[in-house]
Amino acid sequence: MDFDEIKGTFVLESSELLDKMEEALLRLESAPHDTEAINALFRSAHTIKGSAGIVDFKRVEGFTHVAENVLDKVRDGAITISGDLIGLLLKCRDHIKTIIALSSESDDTELKGVLVDEEGSLLTALRSFLGATLSQDAPEQAPVEAIAEDRAPSGRQVSTENWHISLRFGPDILKHGLDPMSFISYLGRLGTIVSLATLYDAIPPASEYDAEACYLGIEMDFKSDFDKKTIEDVFEFIREDSKIRIIPPKSEIDEYINFINDMTEDSFRLGDILLKGGALTENELKEALRLQTEKGREAGAEKLGDILVKEALVDKKVIDAALDKQKSVRAQGAREAKTIRVDADKLDSLINLVGELVIAGGSISQHAQRVADSELIEASYVLGRLLEDIRDRAMTVRMVPIGDTFSRFQRVLRDISKSIGNDIALVIKGGETELDKTVVEKIVDPLTHLVRNSADHGIEAGPERARKGKPATGTITLNAFHDAGSIVIEVSDDGKGLDKERIVKKAIEKGLIKGGQNLSDSEVYSLIFEPGFSTAENITKLSGRGVGMDVVRRNIEELRGAVHIKSETDKGTVVSIRLPLTLAIIDGFLVKVGPSFYVIPLDMVVECVELPSSERGSVVGRSYINLRGAVLPYIRLKEVFSEEAAEVKYENIVVVQYAGQKVGFVVDELFGEVQAVIRSLGRLYRGIVGVSGATILGDGKVALIVDVPKLIGSVELAGA
Repeated sequence: MDFDEIKGTFVLESSELLDKMEEALLRLESAPHDTEAINALFRSAHTIKGSAGIVDFKRVEGFTHVAENVLDKVRDGAITISGDLIGLLLKCRDHIKTIIALSSESDDTELKGVLVDEEGSLLTALRSFLGATLSQDAPEQAPVEAIAEDRAPSGRQVSTENWHISLRFGPDILKHGLDPMSFISYLGRLGTIVSLATLYDAIPPASEYDAEACYLGIEMDFKSDFDKKTIEDVFEFIREDSKIRIIPPKSEIDEYINFINDMTEDSFRLGDILLKGGALTENELKEALRLQTEKGREAGAEKLGDILVKEALVDKKVIDAALDKQKSVRAQGAREAKTIRVDADKLDSLINLVGELVIAGGSISQHAQRVADSELIEASYVLGRLLEDIRDRAMTVRMVPIGDTFSRFQRVLRDISKSIGNDIALVIKGGETELDKTVVEKIVDPLTHLVRNSADHGIEAGPERARKGKPATGTITLNAFHDAGSIVIEVSDDGKGLDKERIVKKAIEKGLIKGGQNLSDSEVYSLIFEPGFSTAENITKLSGRGVGMDVVRRNIEELRGAVHIKSETDKGTVVSIRLPLTLAIIDGFLVKVGPSFYVIPLDMVVECVELPSSERGSVVGRSYINLRGAVLPYIRLKEVFSEEAAEVKYENIVVVQYAGQKVGFVVDELFGEVQAVIRSLGRLYRGIVGVSGATILGDGKVALIVDVPKLIGSVELAGA
């Protein structure tokens, strides 16, 4: 990891912290005394400031320091949370995001033009809350006082006024371009280093020594008024590679016991556990070992513990805890991290490789069937099952909850509410619903447009809502749930609804329909997706109901999804977006129509039934059959895709269900389940209705993937 990579990590983690700041500020707007939100807000700002200092983003560090001072006063109760303060801090959060982006793109972090004025006004406003002028620059480094070579060998009490910090820097820290002592220097800004011992016990023999590796260890006592999280944040960028132990001041015996129990050291020696746990200094351990040697006692962890207790160097309870930890380390080893950060490109590459494996596995399975080798068939079956498990687990890695995407609209609605003067609340449901990360990334823009339209033109003004007997606060609801192998996202509001008469009138004016046409509600509402269509009398800077809706539909269709609208006058509008769970690999049902193969998404398949000749004769001139007493409309794929007729004794109907409606697809042959790796069609074929992509079968043939929603929507079903 070079320094550029470290800066990239800072930018990524800062983005997450800025999101937490925004979330905390929005929580404080409705609950100004939420202590947890206040503390989270302060921690985020302080971590950004400290990390910015480490990566030398001076402007970020300086500006965030002033905001941090305000938040510190809020935390202490000296400044009261108000709407004005929250609005100011939201603007500061946005500015921090901007200057982090500028600092990461270029070494020249000087702001120009409007950004200079914006930063100046924000600093002035922050200082007005503090009631005194603060320096824009980061605080001067506090002097490092009383740095001794080591602490006294004995007499140190368990309870102390100072923090105890134990550091073992990772061996690659120098290769990453980091100076270990810069972290110690930065600690000086948070307090005073009372004593410091430099340890080199990790240095290997000369034959194994790496001149570029770091073997440095440090034990220090540190005096500071900051909390543990703040001190830990100083070491944010070396936390994974280094061993860091921090014990708070005034820690009693139980604190040391708990600390030892939480250690993840790989050493089995009692002395190392006590030393690295902060319960024992290097000199105290040397003194105990000296006494052990002088008295001729045999080496042993328990007997070393007896010496430490007898000499009053360590309390017996701490010794017992260390011995238990020693046994635990032997039995279980060090605990492993539960999460790791993986680059998105690596995940995409993994999915592509899994897709190739699926295709290769299908080829092996087909070959095994052709040669009729029972052992090979069995082996291919086992391989197919394992490939399916690998595929499912790989796809799970790509799935992310949509709740985080929904939450960002809290800020959007707040800004719109302030702009237009309406009170609007956001309700989130189904935030735990998981969706492919690629789909989540691409659905943000359409959702933003829909939310802004609902807020600006769907929700009525307060007086109008009062006349209609509605609550003064309008509500926009974001909901997500799974349905028939798809995910459905709903954007609903309790506003005035769509005006069908105005939509029809506007459509006639634009020549989209002819006067006198009898259109269903669904057909009328679909008109707003036409390019440039709008019924708004006054176009605002935020939105106009219908303006840009063609872009919304196009973006959703590119994701192989569909959008539907339901609306009721004075009760509100519901926009439903139906999307596939993934864009990579699906379970499919393979069928043959004429000479061609097609794959129908398995999640939508309900059942397969045979269409006997007697039934075929009874449905001439109509497109539905009687299926166990119920009317089932059907589509002949042979006619839809203009396939050549094939001589088959029987035709089959694949019954699919989509959005609560059952439809039959008439096909020639059924082949059963397959794993389909979705391949995009070329630009020339993207306009084909009813086809969402293609896949490669095991024998190398290409099968088209049926786009069930589009196919149903494009064909008129008699009797439906």
